[in-house]
Amino acid sequence: MNPAEILTALNWRYATKVFDPTRKIPADTWAALEESLILTPSSYGLQPWKFIVVQDQELREQLVGHSWRQRQVADCSHLVVMAVKKAYNMDDADSFIARMVETRGGSADALAGFRKMISGTHAQGYMTTEWAKMQAYIALGQFMTACALLAIDTCPMEGFVAAKYDELLGLTAQGMTTAVLCPAGYRHPDDRYAGLPKVRFGKEAMIEHR
Repeated sequence: MNPAEILTALNWRYATKVFDPTRKIPADTWAALEESLILTPSSYGLQPWKFIVVQDQELREQLVGHSWRQRQVADCSHLVVMAVKKAYNMDDADSFIARMVETRGGSADALAGFRKMISGTHAQGYMTTEWAKMQAYIALGQFMTACALLAIDTCPMEGFVAAKYDELLGLTAQGMTTAVLCPAGYRHPDDRYAGLPKVRFGKEAMIEHR
């Protein structure tokens, strides 16, 4: 894509308020979007998350009641719940290091320095639930951009009761919690927000060159 096409896609996207429940994202498009989630960068590459794709309609209707009555979670094509680990530990880090060895070759011993760096950060108390949630927002941004480039509508959502989501999705038992939601699908033609101009501060106020 050229720069103009990227900006056109980003100007086209908006936080969709009303989805068309009759339209579903094609399987091949959705497969690419799932891969965009997997390819999301994260601190040290540790990926302290899990992406739950909720398509069961009965479950999604239950979730509406725990989402400030926002219908997007039920009417979208695919609901992505971005969940994170409540407590990241060195066992998790070791699993990632094992995956590095599996993918790139070499040995865990050769990555001892890398493990020590992660261990030092962990010992200082930085790898909290809040840290993991910040990582999830990187995934949210990447997913929304990938969707926009494929002309798929999204709506980032923080208006939900995390404890209820955790309960209904079985996340509590996994030591995880819901960080943010992102319904994806196609805008309804009656969504009046689709045609509104974006309200953004100008470049001169938001970007500084030194």
